[in-house]
Amino acid sequence: MNKKLFLTLLVGCAVALTGCNKKISQFDSKYFSVVPEPLEVNGNKVPGTVTGKIPAKVFVKKAEVTVTPRLLVGDDNTGSITTLTSTPYVFQGEKVRGNNPVVSYDKGGYITIPFSYDYVEGMEDAELYLDFNVKQGNKQYTLPMVKVTEGVNTTATIADVASTNPAIAPDKFQRIINEKYTADIKFLINQANIRDGELRTEAMKDFNSKLANANADSSRQIKEINISSYASPEGGVEFNEKLASKREKNTSAYLEKHLKNEKISDFGELTAQFTAQDWEGFQKLVAESNIQDKELILSVLSMYKDPEVREQEIRNLSSIFDQLTDEILPQLRYSRLTASIDVIGKSDDEIKEAFKNNPKSLSVDELLYCATLTDNNDEKAEIYQTTANIYSNDYRAFNNLGACQFIAKDFTSASANFKKAASLQSNGESNMNLGLISMLEGDYSKANELLGNAGSIDEVKEALGVYYLKMGDNNAAVKAFEDSKTNNAALAQIVSKDYSKAKRTLAAIEAPDATTYYLMAVLGARTNNEKMLESNLRQAIKLDNSLAKKAIKDVEFTNFNLSNIIK
Repeated sequence: MNKKLFLTLLVGCAVALTGCNKKISQFDSKYFSVVPEPLEVNGNKVPGTVTGKIPAKVFVKKAEVTVTPRLLVGDDNTGSITTLTSTPYVFQGEKVRGNNPVVSYDKGGYITIPFSYDYVEGMEDAELYLDFNVKQGNKQYTLPMVKVTEGVNTTATIADVASTNPAIAPDKFQRIINEKYTADIKFLINQANIRDGELRTEAMKDFNSKLANANADSSRQIKEINISSYASPEGGVEFNEKLASKREKNTSAYLEKHLKNEKISDFGELTAQFTAQDWEGFQKLVAESNIQDKELILSVLSMYKDPEVREQEIRNLSSIFDQLTDEILPQLRYSRLTASIDVIGKSDDEIKEAFKNNPKSLSVDELLYCATLTDNNDEKAEIYQTTANIYSNDYRAFNNLGACQFIAKDFTSASANFKKAASLQSNGESNMNLGLISMLEGDYSKANELLGNAGSIDEVKEALGVYYLKMGDNNAAVKAFEDSKTNNAALAQIVSKDYSKAKRTLAAIEAPDATTYYLMAVLGARTNNEKMLESNLRQAIKLDNSLAKKAIKDVEFTNFNLSNIIK
C-alpha cells in the first residue's frame, strides 16, 4: 500500500476512534446562558431556561449525557446548603440509539434545559449549577458541575396576603328612616261629602294615631302630609273634574280641622291634588281582578285615546260586566291621605354611651355601626365580640370579629370566626376572608374556589390581585387591583414593569410603611434613579431594620453602592 495513503487512513481511523471512544472532557461554563438573568421569582416558583451551545469536538458520538439543573441555596444561620433539583434532561451523540436530542461531535449543537423550583426563603444569593452524568458504552462517569448563574430576584415575594384588607360585612344602620302611612276615605258615586263611617275605619284610626304619636315623640318628625283625590272614569270629564276637586277640598278641610283639634302644628307641608279620571287605577284594578274577560276589556280601552270615548265605552262595558260596576269603579272614588314621617335614630354619642352602659339596648345594626365609630382595632374587636354574644345568629358579628383578628395577625382565631359566620349564612364576605386564610395556608386551589364564591363585594378585588401575584399572573393581578392604592397593587405594577403607575400608586398610599419605601427604592434602582433609591431605602430601614440585611442580598441593588445607607 502507498505509504502516504496508509498514513491518511491511519489518521482518519484515529480521529474516528477518538470521536467514539474518548471520554467527554469538562464542559465549560461559557457554553451556557440562562433566561431570565438573573433568575426571578414568579408567583411561588423560580422558572427559567438554560441554553447550551456545545462546540464541535466536545460531545462524544457514543455518549449519553444526563444534565440535571441544581439550585444551591445557603442558610445564613446554620451555614448549611440545600440543593434543589429540577427535571433532568438527556442528550446523546449521533451513534447512540435513542430518541433524545442529538449533539454532533463534528458540528457541535444546541441544548435547551427548562427548569423550575418552588420558592424557598434564602434564595436571594442561590447559585444555579448543571450536573452531568455520562453513560458511554459500558462506562458511566460524572463530570464536574458547571456554575451557570447566581442570585435570584425575589421582589415578587413581597406580595403579602396578611396585609390584604379582610371584608367587613356592612351594617344597615340609618340615622333617619322615612316611613309612610296611608288611609283612604271612600265616596259614593257622584258624591263628595265625607261620611262619618269613613272616619271611623281601622285605617283612619291607625293613620290618626300615627300622626299623634309622631307629634308627641321627639325622635319622630312629620315631614309632609299629602291628599290625593280621585273620581272613577265613567263620568264626564268636566263633571269629574268638579267632583274630584270637591272631594279634595272636603278632605283637606277635614284634615286641617283634625290637626288643629289634636294640636298638631309641626307637620311640614300639607299638599293636595286631584285626578278627574283615574285611568291608571282602573287598568291596574282590572288587571289584578279575576274578571274572566279582563284582557278583552283592557284591549278595548287601549284602543281609545279620547277620554269622552273611553267614558262611553266604560258605560257600555259596565252594563255588560257587573263586576266593573260593583267592584272596580267604587274603588276609584276616594281620597288617599299619606303621611311622611322621619324616624330619627340615636346620635353617635348616644350609641357609644349605650354600648358602654347597656349594649343590649342597641339593635344589631346599631352595634355594628358602633364599631365604625373607632379606628382602634382592639376596640372594634370588643364591640364585635359583644355583638356576637348578644346576636349569636347574625353572621356579620362573627365575620367582622374575625376581620379584626386577621388584622391583628391572629389567623387561627380569625379562621374560626370566618367559618362560624359562613355556617350561619352563606355570604360573600366570609368566603373572601376564608380565601385569604387558604392562601396563608398555601392552599391556592381552595383559595381560588372561595374567592370565586365571594361575589362582587369590593374587597375581593384586592384579594384576587394578591392571588394572581402568588400564581405569577402579573397582568391579571394589575387588572384585579384596578386603582387600589396599596403596596400589593404597586408590586403588581412593578413586576409588570409599569413603573410610572407604580410610583403614583406608592405616592398615594395614605399610611406608607417600611414596605412602601422599600418598593419605592426598588423603583429607583429599576429606573436608575440613585437619589430615589437611597432616600427611600434609608427610610425603609429606619422603619424596619431587618430590611438592611435584605437589601444587601437583593439583586435589585447589585449595581449600586449601598455603603452610605447600610453601615
